[in-house]
Amino acid sequence: MIFLKLILWASIFILFYSYLGYGMILWLYLKVREKKEEFIYDPRFEPDVSLVIAAFNEEEFIEEKILNCLALDYPREKLKILFVADGSVDDTVAIISRFPQVQLLFSEKREGKIAAVNRAMKYINTPFVVFCDANTLLNKECIKELIKHYQDENIGAVAGEKKISTGKTGDAAGSGEGLYWKYESFLKKLDARFYTVVGAAGELFSLRTHLYEPVAKNILLDDFILSMEICLKGYRVMYEPKAFASEAPSFSMKEEQKRKIRISAGGFQSVLILKQLLNIFRYGKLSFQYISHRVLRWVVCPVLLPLLFIANLMLCYFSDDNFYIILMCLQILFYLAAATGWMYASRNIKIKLLYVPYYFVFMNAALYMGFSRFINNKQSVLWEKARRK
Repeated sequence: MIFLKLILWASIFILFYSYLGYGMILWLYLKVREKKEEFIYDPRFEPDVSLVIAAFNEEEFIEEKILNCLALDYPREKLKILFVADGSVDDTVAIISRFPQVQLLFSEKREGKIAAVNRAMKYINTPFVVFCDANTLLNKECIKELIKHYQDENIGAVAGEKKISTGKTGDAAGSGEGLYWKYESFLKKLDARFYTVVGAAGELFSLRTHLYEPVAKNILLDDFILSMEICLKGYRVMYEPKAFASEAPSFSMKEEQKRKIRISAGGFQSVLILKQLLNIFRYGKLSFQYISHRVLRWVVCPVLLPLLFIANLMLCYFSDDNFYIILMCLQILFYLAAATGWMYASRNIKIKLLYVPYYFVFMNAALYMGFSRFINNKQSVLWEKARRK
């Protein structure tokens, strides 16, 4: 009985801490301890910058992407735009070739995004480089907003914000994805204020060129590994919400599931690669953030959810305490809400009340499938493109 209670309460504590408590602790700490001194940026700071975009079979969107890049508010002579379209077999290369303002790299062999980026970096001679995805649109001020932070020598990389363009008529897939990224953006703001962002998203991030080290071709979450390795070198990763990349939501929950599974597989791979960061006595704040924000969510919480349910069910049987019956009923209601949310989402019907339970269960289920792919080595770096709206 004591063992069951220990499992139940430990599971409740860790789940709450991972998804809500960590953010609450950071918010309270910053409210009490944060100094109000702000770094004063010089608006005349406009160094040479390279913008690198890896594209694969993006013929439907690539022209809009190029025009968006050419419209960025940054001195044209100081912004080098480079597209690498390795392996593309549609009209992507032909469309890029029509624009002499941008540089094109193309190889018929497709080896994955990070292999393309590694190749592109050999052509970069600017002190700073910005990476963004080919299926996103950047706000005009994004380059200036990212680059200004490099006036602080402690900043090694700057992450922009990812936005999901759900629109007023967004479906269930887009609404759930958008809600998740809004919460993630909130946590990243707290992370950056506390010490550093724990992993940048590939949709938009930048770094000091001299800090870039080629990433192994088998890495699934190259952007995450790149930014964390910069932290391991003693630099901080800043977060800039005024620089953002907007992209359409996944075409359907089935497409979103593909994306979540491959990211989940990459998450397990990343934990193994960055195992030294589990030593909180060596890395202090960085380890605290990494474990709290990433490791618990990727590795621990998916295991605790069924353990919590089973322990609660057994305590209902062995104990006379009504508390366990009430808790069991709440769990059942939560999963029923998630199942109902899944039923409506599969029909692209939006019910806001069901977003949280459904997307929560959806993400954790994807982690199980991602783990299966990881241990069976079935997740290729040649990701199948997820269809978007």
